[in-house]
Amino acid sequence: MMPLVLITGASSGIGQAMALHYARLGYQLALVARRGDAMQAWLNENAISPETYVIYSADVADVGQMAHMAQMCMARQGLPDAVIANAGISIGVDSSVPDDFAVMARILATNVMGTAATFGPFIAPMVARGTGTLVGIGSVAGIRGLPGHGGYCASKAAVISYCESLRGELSMSGVKVVTLCPGYIATPLTQNNQYTMPFLMQPEVFGRESGSCHCRRLQLPRDPVANGCGGQVDATSANAVFDRLFAGRPRKPRETDKLL
Repeated sequence: MMPLVLITGASSGIGQAMALHYARLGYQLALVARRGDAMQAWLNENAISPETYVIYSADVADVGQMAHMAQMCMARQGLPDAVIANAGISIGVDSSVPDDFAVMARILATNVMGTAATFGPFIAPMVARGTGTLVGIGSVAGIRGLPGHGGYCASKAAVISYCESLRGELSMSGVKVVTLCPGYIATPLTQNNQYTMPFLMQPEVFGRESGSCHCRRLQLPRDPVANGCGGQVDATSANAVFDRLFAGRPRKPRETDKLL
């Protein structure tokens, strides 16, 4: 039987691209998103066989929904070989605006707690089996903060650290924890950014490249090479250099800017 991969946020962007990549490899798919109808329409358009996938409608920020989804998945399809916590949101925030704290809380609930809620129900069964891979989608934005991007950058920094902690906890169990940290990807999360996005990568490229990274513990974007180098520069450059590079850069659009 072909391996089973579970992907959250599978209705668009990176999640959709990864689903297509694994479908073409012949994997069984467990696809999780709030918009089950959008996923179904996309699957139909790409002529993906209904025998190879099951759609689960759930909000990753709802721990109860995710626990129920996991039980349904294991009962219907079995324990996944890989679980990819991809679902996430990106909205600009301004800490001087009180209303934006609710937006920031939503970002953290989706991106950070959603990752934990995705992994949680599968950890004990994977440990009992002695195999499995948990894949967290971080970002180079989690390595250095970007103007107006405080909520998203903080959330991805938390995802990176959380996955690192989990990797240590599971190091002797046979369960691998992998963190992928892409740069800019052409998805609905970036389409309204009003600033230059160097080395913008198409989601299908990331979907294809990410499949070869599951054996790595922490993977900065590796293709194109320049994107990966950008991530390394961001992580190691002095604050003064970094600040000059981003001086005057437009902020990430806020929710009330009506650009999302």
